[in-house]
Amino acid sequence: MSLKEKTYSVLVVSASQNLITSMHDLLSSSKFETVKYTASVSSAKRANLEKAYDIVIIDTPLPDETGDDLAIDLSTNEASIVMMLVHYDLYDEIHENYSKYGIFVASKPTSDEILAHSLNWLESARERTRSYEKKTLSIEDKMQEIRLVNQAKLVLITDKGMSEDEAHKYISKQAMDKCVSKGVIAEEILGK
Repeated sequence: MSLKEKTYSVLVVSASQNLITSMHDLLSSSKFETVKYTASVSSAKRANLEKAYDIVIIDTPLPDETGDDLAIDLSTNEASIVMMLVHYDLYDEIHENYSKYGIFVASKPTSDEILAHSLNWLESARERTRSYEKKTLSIEDKMQEIRLVNQAKLVLITDKGMSEDEAHKYISKQAMDKCVSKGVIAEEILGK
């Protein structure tokens, strides 16, 4: 699937009507399947409880808080890529302090062109995290299969009097003969 076919959910946290208007125009593309606008930290936290967003854009400061803690909280969710928009006078300090959390920082005032480029960077970062998520799931699946096979070997050893090597060979041969994974054979042995 090409990057043009990918879709993203976006949370924009801003009290600035100008930024919301700019973001609305930029996020009107079909690749942004869900777009939510909030104007405060408290409403952003409620929105995040309802749904984890792929991309979060926080325009600081916000009416109820600066938004810094919100950015850190949301960046701990591996699925969310967070960008803070900060006044250009604060850019260096904020970037220095928040880049360690994986938070992107952009200075404002900004232009629609820079916002569009920033969205492209955020999409790229999200795709990278998606690839890690797939690898993590794959590793977890493999580990689960190993656990199942070990449990099945234990059953074969205790119930059938096989050695560990015989139990391993039995499971492997059954998997080959039936053209299924060892995990499927282990589940059959365990009665799952």
